[in-house]
Parts: sequence; structure tokens; C-alpha cells
Amino acid sequence: MAASREVCEKVEDIAPLPPQSEQRRDRTAGFVIVGGGIAGVTCAEQLSALSPDDPVTLLSASPLIKSVTNFRQVGRALEEFDVEEKTTGALQKACPNVRVVHTQVRAADTDKHEVYTENGETFPYTKLCICTGGQPKLITKDNPYVIGIRDTETVQHFQQKLANARRVVIVGNGGIALELVYEIEGCEVIWAIKDDAIGNTFFDRGAAEFFLPHLTAGKCEENKPLKRLKYTVTEPSADSPKKGDTAMGGALGPDWKEGWRMKGKDDQAAHQVHVEYQCEVQEVLTREEFTRTGQTAECFPGTSRAEEQNDDWPVYVLLTNKRLYGCDFVVSATGVVPSTGPFLHNDQFSVAPDGGLRVDDHMHTSVPDVYAAGDVCTASWEPAPQWFQMRLWSQARQMGSYAAKCMVADRDGEDIDMDFCFELFAHVTKFFNYKVVLLGRYNAQGLGKDYELLLRCTKGLEYVKVVLQAGRMQGAVLIGDTDLEETFENLIINGMDLSPYGEDLLDPNIDIEDYFD
Repeated sequence: MAASREVCEKVEDIAPLPPQSEQRRDRTAGFVIVGGGIAGVTCAEQLSALSPDDPVTLLSASPLIKSVTNFRQVGRALEEFDVEEKTTGALQKACPNVRVVHTQVRAADTDKHEVYTENGETFPYTKLCICTGGQPKLITKDNPYVIGIRDTETVQHFQQKLANARRVVIVGNGGIALELVYEIEGCEVIWAIKDDAIGNTFFDRGAAEFFLPHLTAGKCEENKPLKRLKYTVTEPSADSPKKGDTAMGGALGPDWKEGWRMKGKDDQAAHQVHVEYQCEVQEVLTREEFTRTGQTAECFPGTSRAEEQNDDWPVYVLLTNKRLYGCDFVVSATGVVPSTGPFLHNDQFSVAPDGGLRVDDHMHTSVPDVYAAGDVCTASWEPAPQWFQMRLWSQARQMGSYAAKCMVADRDGEDIDMDFCFELFAHVTKFFNYKVVLLGRYNAQGLGKDYELLLRCTKGLEYVKVVLQAGRMQGAVLIGDTDLEETFENLIINGMDLSPYGEDLLDPNIDIEDYFD
């Protein structure tokens, strides 16, 4: 399983977090949020709604912020929304008590309750929420031929490199990698994954087999208008803060690849993807380093040496299975690491093994009056049986919203119940142009071997998997337009004994919604 899931499923050895400060500070200092991504902007919007008379300051390293739009509650925990990239003025107009400052945070003095920026400004706070997200986990640093994809600027950089590329090596098996290998055209793609099936982060071998034909098939273009996102790239102004290694724009949201040209140098070339299973990158070599090895690079599978245009690639990738490929550049899509940079100077923060700031069930860090939400934090409470953390934009929105509620409640000395979204893992996305819904322990995470699976698959149409333990549904994977998500969500939450129904549960001839209406 992905490391982000493992951390939250193993809550042992995590010390209890200390209680928040009892002191009630001057409200004029207000709330301060660091980070203009989905978690940070959602937190600011929720704070504005809950506490409209108090100042809220959002510090963003990017001139544009990520905003959730067209939010739709599909079920009790399942939700869908779009992402738009907006100017800071749009948020300030919608939320009059919110001030957005385009700046980069340098450090924080949590004893003085102050945040310091690179341009010398000081921002006092009564409550601080860290929403700095994550940054790509690159297989090698400071290599111009190895790039990560995290925000709009890095997508633009990728697009520029792809336009002149004949071959790309993609490393990783998560969401970004899955979307890239499907979208890229006019360019050979070598996909290196450490698992024995594609998409291991999100689904099992059965679902992987369902998607495999789409790796080489032509893409099915949709004619319906795109409503999921709106991204803009702006040129930095003279007084814009300089981005360091840890400062990035907000994470990409759903359908991020739409509207971008994903074509390589050969416009006429078919969709060409070759998967190298159960391997990782051993070494990235320059052209000169490759020449000194005396080795011969592999041809793209299905082509002969004579068919190769030339072997003079700018960079070469040696895999742990000893296969060596030349390419124009490498995309490192191996996940993200929490972007805690300016805050780790304070040794009061408790940091989880995955590098995230530990938060309790009210999004408190180990430092009084400091909260964290989104990819930068690690949920360190005892999770509900069907919930675990994954660094996804859906959980970033949920955490940002809940953190705001907790900040206001703590300031006012009130108790607050945990949001229901943390009772059940629920995520909606799209891979290979199919709707994908993941519910609960959809891959039987943490269930040991004492569980059973029910499967229904119609080639090219749908894939349905249900995870049962002791007759009760623990999770589900729904691929395609199954219309089962609300029903299955309720069955997981209610814990109903489904033993009497057996395989009828997935019988396509039975209207299961009427069964459990």
C-alpha cells in the first residue's frame, strides 16, 4: 500500500498531543493561514463564514489561489466539486474580512504568535493554520531532465518539454502517472512502476486488468463542455516573492490535465505506452555517463534498432531490472512529501514518520494555537474503522473546512464534534475517462486475510468490487457509471449484515437500490 495510507493505519507509538493553550489572545491579531491551495483557501472561506467580524489573513506563495466551486454532496461522506484557479481579489471580494498576501513565509515564532515572511513583514496571529501542502518526491534532485508535476507552473513546464519530445520515461504508479500515460500522445512512453499491476495506489489487479486495454487504444474524446477547472499561468511581477525549493503553488485538482496540450513531437504517432513492472530507477545518466558505461540502450518494444531514429538521447534511465532506456526527459510521479520547510526550525512541532506535522482529531498540531490541514499534516488520531488518510484534494478540502471550525470553537471555548467526512473514506475521480469511486477499505486495507470479495465486471463498461468482512461491507471500488455509490456508502456506514443476499448483491438484474430503500 502507499506510504501515506500505511502511516495512518498504524497509529501505535504516536504520543498524545498536548492540549491547546488556554489563553485568549487579542482578536485584532486574527486568524492567519499559510498556503493558497485547496486546504488553505477552504479554511479561509470557512473562517470568514463562521467569524465574519474577525480579520483573516491568507499568505500565498503563488499569485493565484485554488478555489473549490460547484460543490455537490453526493452522499453523507461522498462529495464532488470543481477547482478554479482565481486571483486573490476574487476571494477578497467574496469574503470581505479575508486579506490575501502574495508572499513567502520564512519562519514562525510560535511563542510570540508571529509569522515572518521573506520580504520582512510580520503577521501576528491568535490562531495559525499551516496549509502549505506537499511537493513532488523527485527520484533525483537538481537534474534538469527530471521534473515533478504538482502545480500549474510545473504542468506548463512539462507541456513545453513534451512538445519537442520523442520519448518520455514516467516513474510512479499513482494518480498523476495514471493520467499522464493515458493523456500523452505523439510520443513514446516508458512507464516504470514498482508494483506488479498498474494503479496499485487506487485499485487491485482486477481493476488494473480492466484498464490495461486503454494503455494502447486511442483515447475516447468527450464532446461535453468542461466544467471542472479553470487554470491560468501568470508571469511573476518584479515584486513577486522568489520561490524556494519548498514553495509551490496549490496542488492540482480534479481534471487538471484537461485544456492542456499533451502531445509530443510526432503529431501522427499513435498512443504508445510500454510498462516496466516491478522495478525502480537505479540511476539517471547523462549522455556522457551513458557513453562511458559502454552499454547499449533498449529500443522501444515493438521496434527494431534500425527503426530507431537515433540513440543520441539527452538522458538515460537505468532501471533496477537492468534495462536501460534513453529519453528526452523523466517525469518523477512517485508521490509528494509534506512541505513543512519554514516550520521545522521550531522543534516544538511533532513530526510523523512520513514528514507531516502530526495533528489530533481537532487538527491541532503539537504547538498551542497552531493547526494544520491538507497534505502538510498527518492525521494522528485513532481513525474510524472505514477511514484513512490519503493526500488527495478531496481530503484537503475536508481538512481545511474542519480546521476552520476547530479554530473558531477553540477560540470561543466551545466543544465541537468531528466532521462526518472522517467516518468513511470516500473519493471520486476519473481514470482513463472512466468515473472511479473509492469507498471505505476499498482494497481491504488493514483487514488482514479475513475478508471476501464480490466482483462484477463488464469489459469496457464497468468494474464493481465489494469488500466484505463478517458479512458486512467494508469497502468498494466502482468504475464506470454504476449509480451504486450512494447505496454502497449507506451499507458501509450502517454496517448491515449482508450475508443473506450473497452474490445477489451484485446481480445486474436486481435493482439493489430498491432492495435497501
